[in-house]
Amino acid sequence: MENKIKQLLLEQSEQLFGIKIEEKSVQFQLTRKEFEGDVTLVVFPFAKLLKSSPIDAANQIGEFLKQHISEIASYNVVQGFLNISLSSEYWKNKLFAIDTDNSFGRKKADSKGTILVEYSSPNTNKPLHLGHLRNNFLGYSVAEILKANGHKVIKTQIINDRGIHICKSMLAWERFSPVNINGERETPENTSLKGDKLVGKYYVVFDQEFNKEAKELIAKWESNEFDGFSAHVVEQYQKFVEAKIGKEEKAQADLDAKIKELAKNETSLLRDAKEMLVKWEARDPQTYLLWSTMNGWVYDGFKTTYEAMGVNFDRLYYESETYLLGKDLVSEGLSKGVFYKKEDGSVWVDLTADGMDEKLLLRGDGTAVYMTQDLGTALDRKKDYPDLEGVVYTVGNEQDYHFKVLFLVLKKLGYSWADKCFHLSYGMVDLPSGKMKSREGTVVDADELMTEVVQSAKEMTSERGHLEGMSSEQKDVLFKQIGMGGLKYYLLKVDPKKRMMFNPEESIELTGNTGPFIQYAHARINSLLAKAGEINGYDTALLGNEEKELIKVLAQYPAVIHEAGSAYSPALIANYCYELVKAFNHFYQSVPMLIEEDKSVRDLRLVISRNVSKVIVNSLLLLGVESPQKM
Repeated sequence: MENKIKQLLLEQSEQLFGIKIEEKSVQFQLTRKEFEGDVTLVVFPFAKLLKSSPIDAANQIGEFLKQHISEIASYNVVQGFLNISLSSEYWKNKLFAIDTDNSFGRKKADSKGTILVEYSSPNTNKPLHLGHLRNNFLGYSVAEILKANGHKVIKTQIINDRGIHICKSMLAWERFSPVNINGERETPENTSLKGDKLVGKYYVVFDQEFNKEAKELIAKWESNEFDGFSAHVVEQYQKFVEAKIGKEEKAQADLDAKIKELAKNETSLLRDAKEMLVKWEARDPQTYLLWSTMNGWVYDGFKTTYEAMGVNFDRLYYESETYLLGKDLVSEGLSKGVFYKKEDGSVWVDLTADGMDEKLLLRGDGTAVYMTQDLGTALDRKKDYPDLEGVVYTVGNEQDYHFKVLFLVLKKLGYSWADKCFHLSYGMVDLPSGKMKSREGTVVDADELMTEVVQSAKEMTSERGHLEGMSSEQKDVLFKQIGMGGLKYYLLKVDPKKRMMFNPEESIELTGNTGPFIQYAHARINSLLAKAGEINGYDTALLGNEEKELIKVLAQYPAVIHEAGSAYSPALIANYCYELVKAFNHFYQSVPMLIEEDKSVRDLRLVISRNVSKVIVNSLLLLGVESPQKM
């Protein structure tokens, strides 16, 4: 209706205002609850044109609209706002259109351009954790929302399967894994550990041994034992020690941190990890075999976790393959004079003129960095999908700067399509105990958390009852739907840009803005419709205010999908769904349903309920959440 009103005002502006008006001057806003009306037109821009007060201008426009648009029943004016009330027939027709449209809210599939959505993108040196859950649920949901907006979507991830961090796990397993009576080191088979968890265990072990060795080096330096260390290292250490004299506690702590970092860089463990990376890039057979074996363990573990999450991918990219393309791009940039080489052989790009800094693209020993790989991956994707209209990178906001650099470097290399790359930056997930740290093993494991919420859903649902007639298999499916639905909804209802605190107990509660609260509304409607039996026409039904208000909320659904796609924000879908359920619950408590004596009114209310259920199901699917038939 807003589009119809806008079109009429634009077409008839010369007759009404004496001049041609611009589209941006026609503005609408939500009608405030204390005023009667369905659509509110802001009149202030027109008062000057009509050379009258805002109230007189609103009345003049209101009368004009009522004469030309039959669906307008009445209007009222509040200061400079024209509140327009639409006829009952309009809302009944709107309900009929919603009811008969199985794809209500969705645009025609593949009617818009191709967008690639990247999410998950894990490192193969540790299992997935709570932060990965937010990432995966967010990326998957954004992909589904973009599909609903008519885009062809490619779901993808770049698996970070190479680099110094991967070598740390490999080296630790090689050095510190115990040998059993069969002469075997630890494997997923002989320990019954998921492969990603076994590899992650040795990433933590590396950090523990790394810190232990650094501590031992510092103890030597404190005893003036500097044999084997370069003059530069000794000079740096003594400089930091001297600087501590007379300093306050915080300044001393900062200098101690610098001494620790200096010691870490001199450890044999870090040196050996770097040497292992050089060997890997040179395709040393023994190193490559160890790498492929341990990565294989991790991939098996990831597959199980992704299945439990309910997410999938259309295409996988591997850093071990794309980093070579990145190296080619670095060479291209050098030949073009976009990049430069330092004396140690490292390659850099100077972005100071763009308000940034100098960025390393290739180390002096020839090994690649993250930026090298991301440059290669971006080019690889564009070659694979030449029709790409956009690439969405779902990555935490601690990488904001990285993506600004990535997109800018691509543009400097002459790739104009970098303007179509978007960083879907999201806030971290905090715990009551503080920030998670993978190296210290203080993360919330994704598998364990999913198991926990499903178990909690089982306990909660079993206590409530209402499971009569369900087999044990059906119950298990229900518990997973409720637990995982609660977890996903909880992590998606918050605006992606915001940092959030996670509380697993709150996520499965049946009251408040939670997934189970919305799932329960769907189950209630499902039960209601099953009891109602056949539903016939409602042509003669009188449309009351309660019915109209709920139809109005339903009618907002297409606009919400569009806005969620434009903002890359599943939170808009989640919170719309919550408002819809609250409106339905009010409706359900305010009017009789099955006991309504007027058959046409009864059926009208049931059709409204049926479409609330339909929109709930479709909204939750966009979030990756299932809707149980019974709870």
